[in-house]
Amino acid sequence: MTSNHLATARNTAAHFRQLHHAATPLLLPNAWDAVSARLFESAGATAIATTSAGLAWSLGHADGRALPVDEAVGAVARIARVLTVPLSVDIENGYSDDPKAVVELVRRLLDLGVTGINIEDGRDAPELLAAKIEAIGTFLRRTNADLFVNARTDVFLAGLAEPPERVEESIRRAALYSAAGADSLFVPGLREPTEIEDVALATRLPLNLMAWGGLPGAAALYKLGVRRLSAGSAIPQLVWGQAERAARDFLETGHSDPLSAGAKPFAEVQRLFVASR
Repeated sequence: MTSNHLATARNTAAHFRQLHHAATPLLLPNAWDAVSARLFESAGATAIATTSAGLAWSLGHADGRALPVDEAVGAVARIARVLTVPLSVDIENGYSDDPKAVVELVRRLLDLGVTGINIEDGRDAPELLAAKIEAIGTFLRRTNADLFVNARTDVFLAGLAEPPERVEESIRRAALYSAAGADSLFVPGLREPTEIEDVALATRLPLNLMAWGGLPGAAALYKLGVRRLSAGSAIPQLVWGQAERAARDFLETGHSDPLSAGAKPFAEVQRLFVASR
């Protein structure tokens, strides 16, 4: 990465970091390919994040750390090429238990202009994620690069502790990841207002939640301490649900008219890329 590219990347990362300290939560519609990313940017998104599930599915793989690293990087390259806003990439667990391999993935993403990553503990020992975050931080300092690291804990989503203990365990992991150098904390599945507030108050990291049915709106979440709200895989699941219904109707009836209802006009989709860099 040249000095000019490095300076630009650092400025973009600084801007992305500031978005986590605004007067409203940072809303991230999660993209899974270049067209969804450009579409969300054109709709007004100030930053784009990827959904690891949507990305894996679109490339013919199941979600859950099964996506080959080269395929993931190739998909991110296509997304990054068409965006002007900051891009954060969900790399699951870094696709390796080896912190050195995770750092190599981070290096490749930085070369593409990626601004942030989301990296998770899942069912791994939290100390392993902390070691990966520390290794990333060492690499960033050595190369004078900048990257926003969103540490995801699956305590709630995967039920890694008994219900009465989940808040406390999330807070414990937040402290561990913060000490390792994480920039924010992502707790998907956390959705009860009192528990949200407890986690937000107990950690210095900006709190990121996943959109979930029954979750309060963004303004109410902000008052509870939430600074980032991610759509996760909800949008691609919605899109593909509608696509399946359209396909079934077409196969059953052979009618063409329903295929035009609510469709994004061809010319508008085309302009997304004519206007992109």
